[in-house]
Amino acid sequence: MKIEPTDALIVVDVQNDFCRGGALAVEAGDEVVPVINGVIPRFLYAAFTRDWHPHDHCSFSDDPQWVDKSWPRHCVQNTRGAEFHPGLQVPAKSLIISKGNQTHREAYSGFQGTPLDAELRARHVNRIFVGGLATDYCVKTTALDGARNGFQVVLLEDACRGVDRPAGSVAKAVAEMNQAGVTVTTTGDLS
Repeated sequence: MKIEPTDALIVVDVQNDFCRGGALAVEAGDEVVPVINGVIPRFLYAAFTRDWHPHDHCSFSDDPQWVDKSWPRHCVQNTRGAEFHPGLQVPAKSLIISKGNQTHREAYSGFQGTPLDAELRARHVNRIFVGGLATDYCVKTTALDGARNGFQVVLLEDACRGVDRPAGSVAKAVAEMNQAGVTVTTTGDLS
């Protein structure tokens, strides 16, 4: 699959709290860092989304169930947990998209309540390649919203890791994306 000047890479939530030792660590989440770093230079445009929660965000629970609206405190604004993984290469010209920054509103998608759509259109982007954390939550919703917004969407499956609770939710998410018209491939298929 040839990368074109009208393509953009969307790196979803590769933040400390979603990686090893983080408050909401995704198993093997750190493994996406070298994979993503390897493809960043191929793209003219890259956007990096991040959870950027206020300290009293609606998704936080004192007794987390590790499901929607019942997560441990994570990615609180201006904390180490909200920072991008230290090994992730974020080029200076990249778009940084903060989401989930309203107390009473959850936002898994990089498009929800952010300028991502407008920023991509201003750059004449037609196709987006999506990778990051977590496959069955923020990656999935970002990819699905991208497709709904009229972009061609490609999931870089080897550049993602998922929560997979309940077991099988990652496979279900990939199937749902594929059914919505998202192309599923790996970084090895890019040229």
